Amino acid sequence: MSNEPTEFQLSVPESVASDPDAVEVLRFWWSRGEPVMTLKPAFNDPAKFGEMLAVAARHMAHGYAVRHGHDERAAYNQILTGLSDVIKADNVATVVEPAAFKGDNAR
Repeated sequence: MSNEPTEFQLSVPESVASDPDAVEVLRFWWSRGEPVMTLKPAFNDPAKFGEMLAVAARHMAHGYAVRHGHDERAAYNQILTGLSDVIKADNVATVVEPAAFKGDNAR
């Protein structure tokens, strides 16, 4: 279901595809000028989700370094600034879309 150029499409890593216990926790999109996501609170301990986001931030900083030539540490600090700005603003509202769309893994 992707209209993205092939170079931007994401694939499932082999280590995940071969793990029968793997759980998809989150999908993110940038749509109509804002982040949109589907998520599953799969962890009993919410701190695990925070750990996952922290690891994702590290990996994303590396991605900016490799794909765009950014300094990895500076990119990581910018990501943390973006997180901090949203946390401080405390103005994010959860909007639940109707369940009309049944995607490839909708349950």
